Amino acid sequence: MFKPILVFLYHMPNVTLSFLRYALVTLSVLLSVHGDLWAQPKHVEVKTNAQDEFRLYVNNQEYYIQGVGGSDFLDVAVNVGANTLRTWSSDNAKEVLDAAQDKGMMVMLGLWVQHERHGFDYDDEAKVKNQLENFRKVVMEFKDHPALLLWGVGNEVDLFYSNTKVWNAVQDIAKMIHEVDPHHPTTTITAGLDPAEVKLIMANAPDIDIYSVNTYGGIAEVRKNIRSYGWTGPYLITEWGPNGHWEVAKTSWGAPIEQTSSEKAVSYLERYEKEIVWDKKYCMGSFVFLWGHKQETTSTWYGMFDATGRKSQSVEVLQDHWAPQNKKGYAPLVEKIELNGQGAMQSPTVWADDFVEVACLWRDVDQDVKKVIWNIVPESNDIKAGGDAESAPMAVQGLWKRKGDQNASFRAPHVPGAYRVFVQINDAQGNYGYANIPFLVKERTSDMPMPRWMNIKTWSDANWKD
Repeated sequence: MFKPILVFLYHMPNVTLSFLRYALVTLSVLLSVHGDLWAQPKHVEVKTNAQDEFRLYVNNQEYYIQGVGGSDFLDVAVNVGANTLRTWSSDNAKEVLDAAQDKGMMVMLGLWVQHERHGFDYDDEAKVKNQLENFRKVVMEFKDHPALLLWGVGNEVDLFYSNTKVWNAVQDIAKMIHEVDPHHPTTTITAGLDPAEVKLIMANAPDIDIYSVNTYGGIAEVRKNIRSYGWTGPYLITEWGPNGHWEVAKTSWGAPIEQTSSEKAVSYLERYEKEIVWDKKYCMGSFVFLWGHKQETTSTWYGMFDATGRKSQSVEVLQDHWAPQNKKGYAPLVEKIELNGQGAMQSPTVWADDFVEVACLWRDVDQDVKKVIWNIVPESNDIKAGGDAESAPMAVQGLWKRKGDQNASFRAPHVPGAYRVFVQINDAQGNYGYANIPFLVKERTSDMPMPRWMNIKTWSDANWKD
């Protein structure tokens, strides 16, 4: 609507308008280059549809969230049918919003409300006020971006906390948003679902429009408990995936036992069908976790991609529901991994420097596997809470005797301790499967016989290499 006006004014014959002409030309250039500055926000609201189901409405069109947690690999997200991405903070907000807009996606933009467990004191009124004002600046800057869907006010601020004044701070932020941004709803996200938090949010944060839950093994209880705990409005599942590392069986020395990539895919499938889309009345969608790659307990536990962007089988689960017409190829199917004939539940233990055999049973549906990668990695000693950044342990070199497709052999590390064997199967279409198995290395004693591998004449120490 602006360009015809600019053209009309520019061609007026009055020479006294020369400065105005210059200004208008400059403005025209800015409009053409930075058209997003003049873009109109989409109006988003919570309503019920004709079936009495809670839904978001975007410009009066019903909108069900098919969401991914993270802003990586957006081309893949679009291809599998995702329509929304989630962030945990406003870091790089403009880049994320612009990227989403370019891909035809929308964004649940996170506001990182500080955590008590990180040292923030909600009795410090000055700090609380400063946090609020900083968020006001963020909201004012991005409230009109056309890719914005809703505001995520805090993520798991209830994790290991004691000062419930944080919910008063959440309310102040949500109220501020409603005052300055009439177009976008608010939500806050808790770590799992607890009746105490539900009651606190209802009592202390009435400007929260949607309850959001991060849940893993407990997802089956959400749709039942959220009603019994008193919440009467809509909700979102803002993180979901395989069982968390705190929810699984452990070895005798305490190492959590991770599912294979295919076992996780089954979990994703069952949880999406039985717990998310099943609750059509109150659940308005979800954000799968993690749409990316990270080290958390292991390098494979939560990420649906490897570090290079290869897709795991869990990505296929979403595509089968959201955009099956775009599906091409299948990731390798990984059934199990064993060390010296023992599974992880048997807590496999070896002696330092001993000969070890490992086997992984997998199938290649498409017959296009290109590479199988084996690694031995010390158990992580940098375990954090709440998804805080962790450092990844380095693979141990010089131990492998043989690396095959489904079998390998190695010399156990000389240094006693807890380790894992990882295997990754890459195919030609950018997919991968994986598994790992923890094992414990015990120190040899002087009266023990020599390691088994040393009795094999053709195996000298010089033969051991990666």
